[in-house]
Amino acid sequence: MVISLLMRVILMTTLTIKDNASNNKNDFIEVSGITDRVVDKTLEQLEKEGIFVFPELIKNAEDITKDQVILQSKNDTYRSSNVMGFLGYGKERLVIESRFSNNKEDYFFQYLLERVLDLPNILALNTDTNQDHRIFNLLMFLFPYYLKEAMRKGEFKTYIHKRYNGGHIAGTIDIARHIQKNTPFVGNVAYNKREFSYDNYLMALIRHTIEFINKKTYGNKLLRLVKDEVDTIKNSTNKYEYYDRRKVITLNKKKPIRHAYYREYRTLQKLCIMILQHDEHQLGRGTKQINGILFDGAWLWEEYINQLIGNIFYHPMNKGSKGAQRLFSTEKDDKIGLIYPDFISKDKVHRVIADAKYKPIVNIGNRDYLQVLAYMFRFDAKKGYYIYPEQRNINDLVLMLNSGSTYEKNVSKRDDISVIKLGLKIPQNAKSYEEFKYLIEKNEIGFLLSLQTNEKTTPY
Repeated sequence: MVISLLMRVILMTTLTIKDNASNNKNDFIEVSGITDRVVDKTLEQLEKEGIFVFPELIKNAEDITKDQVILQSKNDTYRSSNVMGFLGYGKERLVIESRFSNNKEDYFFQYLLERVLDLPNILALNTDTNQDHRIFNLLMFLFPYYLKEAMRKGEFKTYIHKRYNGGHIAGTIDIARHIQKNTPFVGNVAYNKREFSYDNYLMALIRHTIEFINKKTYGNKLLRLVKDEVDTIKNSTNKYEYYDRRKVITLNKKKPIRHAYYREYRTLQKLCIMILQHDEHQLGRGTKQINGILFDGAWLWEEYINQLIGNIFYHPMNKGSKGAQRLFSTEKDDKIGLIYPDFISKDKVHRVIADAKYKPIVNIGNRDYLQVLAYMFRFDAKKGYYIYPEQRNINDLVLMLNSGSTYEKNVSKRDDISVIKLGLKIPQNAKSYEEFKYLIEKNEIGFLLSLQTNEKTTPY
C-alpha cells in the first residue's frame, strides 16, 4: 500500500505557474497532455469537457467571460490569465497560483477561498503531494455554497412517473403490468401516473452527495454549514438507497437541468456528479479525460473587498445581474447604458466610487481611468478608489484630475476631484498559513484606517 502510494507520487508530474504570467513553452513539455487539451480553448469549451469553473460563466460578466482562455499561445510562450486553480490529466498536474503570493504554498489564494466561500483550509488537509486530493477537496468544500445558493429558489420539483396498483384508477393503465400482477382479477388495476414531486432524480443525486460527504472525516463539520438545507433534502428523499447511486448518476447525466429559473440547481447538479464520479473513478488513475477546478481571481478579490467595506458601500454584482445602473435616460424615460460599478458609497451627500482591481498598481491605467471617471461623473462623485493587492509596500498614489488644455497651455491639477490607488498589503514571507492570516488581518485594519483617513480629507 505504502509502496503503491509512493510510486503514484513519484510518477506524478506537476508544473506550477502564476496567473497573468508569460512562460516559456519548453517549461510545459512534461505536462504536454494538459497543454494540448487547454491551450487557446475558451472557458466555455473547457467547462463542457468537464472542468469546473467558479463562478459560473455568465454573459454579463466583465472580468471573466466564456471566451477567456486559461493559456494563450503566442510565439514561444504561453500566457496565463486571471484564472487560478488545478488541472489534471493522467499523471500530469498543472497548478495555477496567484501572482501576488510569494510563499511556498499559495496562502493568498487559500485565504480568498476561505473568506469568500467559507472553505476550510485545504492546505492542512492534504497529507501527500497528490494534487488530485486538492481538486477533490475543493469540489466537496464548494458543495455547501452551491447547495445554499440553489435552495434559495426553494426545493427542486419536477414531474415524475409513479406506478400504482389499486382500485381507484387515476392515470394510464399499464396493461402488461396489470396482467402480471392482477391475474386472476381481484379488483385492482395497474396504472401509471405523472406527478409533481420533490422526490426526484436531482434531489436523489444531492442526497447521495450528502451521504458521501458525511462519511469523510471532516464531512460532518462541512455539512453543519448547511444543516437546514441538508435536513430538507433528507426529508424529501424518503426512497434513498445507497445502491441506487450509479443509476441516479446516469439519469442525471442524461437529464441536465435546463430551465433558466433553476440555473443554480444546474450548477449544483454538475458539481454533485463530479464529486460522486471522482469517488468511482479516482482522478489520475489512468484516466484520459481532462479534469480540474478553476477560480476567477478578479471575482474572488472583488468579493473579498466587499466583505471588508460592504457596510459602507453598495456592491452591484455584474455576475449575478444585481444592482445594475444606467448611464442615460431618453426623452421617453427609457433607461439605457448598463453599467456595474464595483462599489458605490452609501453616503448620498459625499458619494465615492471604488473599483476592485486584481492587478499590480503599475498595471492600473488607460481604460481603468476612463471607466472610474465615467462612474464618478454619473454619480456626482468627487473621489474614486482603485483597490488592489499590494505586494511591494508601495505607498498609496493620489491622482488629481487636470483642468485646462495643452492647446491653451493652461493645464493645472484640480484639488476637488481625485482618484486614489489604495493597496491592501499581501504578506509575502509568512512561514505558515496561520502566520499569513495573522499578518493580513493586521493589514486589513491598516487598509480600512487608510480608507477612512482619505475619506476625512475629501475636499467638499
